[in-house]
Amino acid sequence: MSGKLILRQLLRQGIVAQRMPMFKRFESATTASGATNFNKDTLKQLVNTNKVVIFMKGNPEAPKCGFSNAVVQILRMHGVQYDAHDVLQSDELRQSIKEFSDWPTIPQVYINGEFVGGCDILLQMHQSGDLIEELKKVGIESILLKEADNKDNTKAD
Repeated sequence: MSGKLILRQLLRQGIVAQRMPMFKRFESATTASGATNFNKDTLKQLVNTNKVVIFMKGNPEAPKCGFSNAVVQILRMHGVQYDAHDVLQSDELRQSIKEFSDWPTIPQVYINGEFVGGCDILLQMHQSGDLIEELKKVGIESILLKEADNKDNTKAD
């Protein structure tokens, strides 16, 4: 499923419209790390700057591909604060992060410094509820879980 189709599905469900933009940091990886050489140590430092870090095309306010946009929307739905790095700012970063993760595509999502996957895997985790559990493991409570709890409490009253 393409990023545009994923986003269209989320828009139809009204989920994206309900979410306000969440705080996120995004900058070029060169300013974040102070480096222009993206060796293994530099990349390790970048993936550990926040509990959730994404390497994407564009930035969260202006994604440059549908898959990156879908990842941003999924994280926004969960209310996740994250760091984002635009791989289009540096060909070296784009290639180095692919080698670092041994994953050929962008976007790439890291949770607690561990590579999780790309858009397809994050979408699958979102749909199955696994993303809520993974976020919980690192101390992040999903807004979706809070909303579900609120609905359950309302029904019980």
